[in-house]
Amino acid sequence: MTNVETGRPSVGDCVVRKSFPPITRHLLALYCGASGDHNPIHVDIDFAKKAGFPDVFAHGMLAMAYLGQALTDGVKASLVLSFSTRFASITPVGAKLTCEGHVTEFLQHAGRECMKLALSAKDEAGDVKLAGEAIVALN
Repeated sequence: MTNVETGRPSVGDCVVRKSFPPITRHLLALYCGASGDHNPIHVDIDFAKKAGFPDVFAHGMLAMAYLGQALTDGVKASLVLSFSTRFASITPVGAKLTCEGHVTEFLQHAGRECMKLALSAKDEAGDVKLAGEAIVALN
């Protein structure tokens, strides 16, 4: 809950939250073209099965793009001083990702008062697909 006296969020507050529609094969094909990442593991089911997967799956960078969009929808883009992620698990076709960012601490960064956010992209079962953090200036 936002601190009434300071007008800023408190540690533990969710300041970023955005849900996305299910990932479709069409979206994966479009993302291949837009990103230049034409790895067949993301669009060719025969290739994916030969590689030992039951189906194609989303590009990790697509999940990262979702998380970045959620972040800049939740906080002003010019206030984002750093954004980092790590891939946690494969995102299958049909997954509906929800991205969140929770305040973990307040700190000084590059001479500015900031908050650190713990970020995640989870599917509808709550499985983490992408985790990360951001440093966001308060002003």
